[in-house]
Amino acid sequence: MGFQQGLSGLNAASKSLDVIGNNISNANTVGFKMAQAQFADVFANSLSGAGTSGVGIGTKVQTVQQLFTQGNISSTNNPLDIAINGAGFFRMSTNGAITYSRNGQFSLDKNGNIVNAQGANLTGYLADTNGVLATGAAVPLTINTSDIAPKETDTVNALLNLDSRSLVPGTQVPVAIPPVIIPVAFSLTDPLSYNNATSVAVFDSLGNSHVLQTFFVRVDSATRPLPPAPSTVTSQWDVFSAVDGVLIAGTAGGTAPANAVATIGFDNLGKLVDVTPAFAATDPRAFAVAVPVSSGAVTPISTPTIKYDLTGTTQYGAAFSVNAIKQDGYTSGKLSKFNTSKDGTIVGSYTNGKTAVLGQIVMANFVNSNGLQSLGDNQWTETATSGPALVAPPGSGSLGVLTSNATEDSNTDLTGELVNMITAQRVYQANAQTIKTQDQILQTLVNLR
Repeated sequence: MGFQQGLSGLNAASKSLDVIGNNISNANTVGFKMAQAQFADVFANSLSGAGTSGVGIGTKVQTVQQLFTQGNISSTNNPLDIAINGAGFFRMSTNGAITYSRNGQFSLDKNGNIVNAQGANLTGYLADTNGVLATGAAVPLTINTSDIAPKETDTVNALLNLDSRSLVPGTQVPVAIPPVIIPVAFSLTDPLSYNNATSVAVFDSLGNSHVLQTFFVRVDSATRPLPPAPSTVTSQWDVFSAVDGVLIAGTAGGTAPANAVATIGFDNLGKLVDVTPAFAATDPRAFAVAVPVSSGAVTPISTPTIKYDLTGTTQYGAAFSVNAIKQDGYTSGKLSKFNTSKDGTIVGSYTNGKTAVLGQIVMANFVNSNGLQSLGDNQWTETATSGPALVAPPGSGSLGVLTSNATEDSNTDLTGELVNMITAQRVYQANAQTIKTQDQILQTLVNLR
């Protein structure tokens, strides 16, 4: 009788409908991977082997295989929503037990740990206070929400153009031919005593801001001798500095005015060729600004000198211009936001405009992803069939890359699954019909008289 074949067919069709139903029910589950029921035929063989006229006794479910195809990526407003674009899994840790997931919906717990909805920790490499990653064993990732410490200004880089047409500041004698200019002594309060000025905010060791002003005064070559050969200097400027409106004591020396911090020289092509005194032999285009140290309980500037680098500054026949000016100090800052780059690096942005590396997410992949054991909650665990996890940063090897502010949708194909459901329903009906037919045949035999 063929009841066995029909019954096995009903069981197989029912199992297929279960798989299809599970796929459809998880159509909105982030990171879900649809499954497919695969079947095999069944033969009853004798000990000596089957003959050529053997009839199968039905079908069975060979395996339920998950399809790890890429799901669509949807944008979100949560910076801790992270989607995997490509192969690989997030590596999660729950009290040391490692699982793997494609669901990138994360949040911060009360301790700053990056966790999923089940409380499992996302793992990766932590960064030290200098942003250097500890790329050893992957550990649970924690976002350091403490303030970034201030950094004292060490260097100011200024890219300027001093007008070669500028005259020596002073009073011109109108009756003299050629005109004679009587130089005036530099004064912070007299704008006629200098040609140009610029300013930049610098920071002390506590993150307090101070205004560093720099003044440039054209030197009268008739009264100030040029450096002797082999120097190529053809014109000179004296430089004065002040911090918070207080003139800094000069260190230029020589024939320069007492309060000048440096004298800079240009050649006949308008290029900066000499700074006296130079900050160091390795910094010939920079001079030192000796910042006064406070006599109070707080020392504004712990390093008494700031390097003022004029590399690239020119003296052309054009108006004075500040083409670029920057310094390397900053005040303290609070973490305002963070995002994740394609390679898994988590970068924090602070209220003082600085950024810092907070950590890096790692991913895992397997030689045989279909060998993973599903644990529910969008998590899998490795097995002997899957092989050991291959752990590395995103984008390396066969691993995909990450997309921040996004999630990976379920890869369930609703249209295809609905068609498969109709097919499975018809298969179920067909197998039920074979049982009905066998029942009718059996009834006919029983009714024979």
